[in-house]
Amino acid sequence: MSLDPKDRTIVEATQAGLPLVPAPFAVVAENLGLSEAELITRLTRLKQDGIIRRIGAAPNHYRLGMTANGMTVWDVDDAHVDALGEKVGALAFVTHCYRRPRALPDWPYNLFAMVHGETREEVQSKRTEISALLGSASRAGDILFSTRILKKTGMRLRGKEA
Repeated sequence: MSLDPKDRTIVEATQAGLPLVPAPFAVVAENLGLSEAELITRLTRLKQDGIIRRIGAAPNHYRLGMTANGMTVWDVDDAHVDALGEKVGALAFVTHCYRRPRALPDWPYNLFAMVHGETREEVQSKRTEISALLGSASRAGDILFSTRILKKTGMRLRGKEA
């Protein structure tokens, strides 16, 4: 599926974020020579068609005081990992949760859940809650605390090349 030129321009204009103003869609629409209604209609369709996954805020957790960040990793029985992963991902304090293949024999973990907190103790307490939720389906777990901030971005379309 290819994007029509207007949709591609919209994706390029919004992929790095929306302006932090009271009416961000109006500003983007004006910059693109569109009406705000057309921009919103097109974004809605792009989301419904699966071209874009979401439009949402991505707060900087460090600026919010959440400086203790840990990726909890779990070795969960394959028969239960999907159902339990959904439950872990639904916890209010888990920002993202996903399943990955194990890399045996060195890496037995197949479920990952990111937890943020103001202290390592807070993150460890949240890890304990996840452990209780997983119960006997989890054979092992660990936590990898962040040591530095990495710039995170999703996929980006490049502008039209001359």
